[in-house]
Amino acid sequence: MRVDIVTIFPEFFSVLDLSLLGKARESGLLEVTAHDLRDFTRDRHRTVDDTPYGGGAGMVMKPEPWGEALDSIVGDEASDALLIVPSPAGEPFTQAIARELAEEQHLVFACGRYEGIDQRVVDHYSTRMRVRLISLGDYVLNGGEVAVMAMIEAAGRLVPGVVGNPESLVEESHENGLLEYPSYTKPAEWRGLEVPPVLRSGNHGAVAAWRHEQQLERTRRVRPELLADGPDGASA
Repeated sequence: MRVDIVTIFPEFFSVLDLSLLGKARESGLLEVTAHDLRDFTRDRHRTVDDTPYGGGAGMVMKPEPWGEALDSIVGDEASDALLIVPSPAGEPFTQAIARELAEEQHLVFACGRYEGIDQRVVDHYSTRMRVRLISLGDYVLNGGEVAVMAMIEAAGRLVPGVVGNPESLVEESHENGLLEYPSYTKPAEWRGLEVPPVLRSGNHGAVAAWRHEQQLERTRRVRPELLADGPDGASA
């Protein structure tokens, strides 16, 4: 998978050199490049923002450097890449969307700042490629970098070969519409708290049943809305 990121803080993404995603980059499973938006400006101050038409607080990111940057990545005609713009006005990011992104060959992320990117950038590139506005949640961040990092990690780890044991991906939270069950390891007793006996029983059927019940209980308690149309037809 190829991933291109346009940002005014390219150094922010050096963290992608760490852990599993760093190994995936070394092995060639992921190709990630962070591009500095300011490199595509034409003035000596490397200006990327200006005051909004119609007035109001804050600044808006100018379309010219965005056009130069995106054209340098996808060319000046139609592209098969998917452009993702983090935005509070976008569709909520979910595990299902992470799976969709993991199947893409080329992702381009546009990290907005200030009051966002001039709408004409989205309008123009929507005529040349697929564009999705995606929200990390119902809150506002200073910029798109944190949201993009979350999306890259969530999708990148689903790319075949990135996670060593693919079975570990199957039982995670949200993969089957439920939250994940609690996990335990050695020792069997710690500070007066014991690992549930069923997990030490060696009865795989009983363990599976216990884990599923724990998923239902945790989901019912923490995220009951997920059970409205859940896999068991359960209702919150």
